[in-house]
Amino acid sequence: MTRITPQNYPRIEDKDSNFSGCLDETTLVPHTHKIPVEELKKLIFTAISNANKKSGRQILTLPADITKEESVKIFKREGQELFAYFKKYVSDPAATAHQLFKKHYRDVGREHFRIRTLQKERMNSGWRYQFLALDCAQRSRRFISVSDIGAAEGDFNAVIAFRKKGFQPLSIYVSVKNRSNTMGGQDWPKAIHALEAYAIGDKNRIGPYCCVFGIAMDRGERYIKVERKSGRPYSVNTEIWLSDFFWPFFANYGYEEIMQVVLRVLIDVSSPELLASQIEIPDELLESFGDSCKAANLIDDDGNFHDPYRLVEFFCEK
Repeated sequence: MTRITPQNYPRIEDKDSNFSGCLDETTLVPHTHKIPVEELKKLIFTAISNANKKSGRQILTLPADITKEESVKIFKREGQELFAYFKKYVSDPAATAHQLFKKHYRDVGREHFRIRTLQKERMNSGWRYQFLALDCAQRSRRFISVSDIGAAEGDFNAVIAFRKKGFQPLSIYVSVKNRSNTMGGQDWPKAIHALEAYAIGDKNRIGPYCCVFGIAMDRGERYIKVERKSGRPYSVNTEIWLSDFFWPFFANYGYEEIMQVVLRVLIDVSSPELLASQIEIPDELLESFGDSCKAANLIDDDGNFHDPYRLVEFFCEK
């Protein structure tokens, strides 16, 4: 277990403040530069492009010159992928088996196609704002250095000076999440420990560190996450920065300002996306999903999920 000790950086000492114990931002050098809007738009365009390379927002993206035979192969493959998703992301095997009893595989396939599409959209947005936050911090001119640390729990490291001369700079290790509920309650302690372990083990660090989970979308300021029962912080060195504090700190733009410019870029570069429920799902994809269900003995000859106990067995298989 990595030894955690309180870091020696200025904190808000007012016990009545909602931000008691948090980093005292007033002791840090302020922003002196505003990224021009046209430059910000270029950063947003790059973030969108990079996010699409990491995880596209759509399940089906076919080249314009694709042949019928090639498209059918893709549809069949995506039907198999949908079947794998159907098993991997079941939330409650028993409840799902009960819900699916006597349902037709085509209806189930359509529903999970929609759910998977929404999940891909969320993942894409997560990458988008991770890239954008890093790029904005690098172009803001506020920080001594900003680097992509590439760790499992951390996205970038920003080193910032204090207003008073003679103090060693503060290293801020940032993990960007779209929303607070991206992780379940049981996942937070592990994620906090992993990010701080990275900060402690960074041999290039000079001076104290502060760990931050930046929440790109949820409105609010910041807080230190505590154990529900004891009320003790998971770490006094780790803070949750919500969008109203996160974006101004790194980008010198407010949350709504960022979203307005993102919208302008999206309008310029693409047509509005279809709702997940509006996407036409190819028959070949649904039939491929049904074939996989049949091979796993989940549906009867009429295509209905006929045995909920077999479904539970299927969902619980390793």
